[in-house]
Amino acid sequence: MFDKTLRAGLGRQFLALFRRLPWLFLVTALLLPPAWAQANNPSGLPLPRFATTRSEPINVRVGPGQKYDIAWTYLKSGIPVEIVQEFDTWRKIRDADGTEGWIHQNLLAGTRAGYVTPLLANGEINLLASPSDDAAVRARLGPGLKVTIKQCDGVWCEVSASGQDPAARATTYSGYLHQEELWGVYPDEVFD
Repeated sequence: MFDKTLRAGLGRQFLALFRRLPWLFLVTALLLPPAWAQANNPSGLPLPRFATTRSEPINVRVGPGQKYDIAWTYLKSGIPVEIVQEFDTWRKIRDADGTEGWIHQNLLAGTRAGYVTPLLANGEINLLASPSDDAAVRARLGPGLKVTIKQCDGVWCEVSASGQDPAARATTYSGYLHQEELWGVYPDEVFD
């Protein structure tokens, strides 16, 4: 009789656990990153993410390795790119035009840069003295101008841009742009 009572009690406990098992799997799946995501991301950093080219020239290849053909070459450093995939020490990048290729990780830097992308075609953007639409205008930036991004708060980004003043002297302008008018920053991304 003791044996039957023990089995019946264990049977009920097993059924109760079995009924909760789908919830346990669901909670585990939501809280732990899948193994395939860790295996496909050797750096452990989030994908996608933005970076810049570190040196010049840089060969961009059609595959992740030096045995692959060169697709194109970057002739300047500091070009913003988006890292969309990782394989060992190679990073698949996408440029502002949407073209993709592979670069060795040592040829990329974590420095943030971007391109001015006005919401209006062929428009210019005001570089403002502070993060406010009412702030003084420091410069007018044309579409496609490369800027260095210092920080973003989800709405505004502090940037610096090099250019020439009216007397044809090289100068650097610093100020704020709406985050949505930059390629090189995700919507609502915050960093400093």
